[in-house]
Amino acid sequence: MLASIIGTLAALFTTLAFLPQVRQTLKTKNTSGISLGMYSIFTLGVFLWLLYGIMMVAWPIIIANTLTLALASTVLALKLKHG
Repeated sequence: MLASIIGTLAALFTTLAFLPQVRQTLKTKNTSGISLGMYSIFTLGVFLWLLYGIMMVAWPIIIANTLTLALASTVLALKLKHG
């Protein structure tokens, strides 16, 4: 029970941590301070975590990584579009 609460909170906070970056990038369209390499590798890693969560049927991992993948992909797409 405690482990599930801790895992859910960890997933919540690490996912929410991307909201300021996404909001700022959408607002300004400025991606000069964002590393294409880092976001590419990170987005791939999140996708793999999502696949792992699906294979393990671990809902906190699935939900958190689905949301994080959407947020990271948004920033990555903006970086590709606006350089």
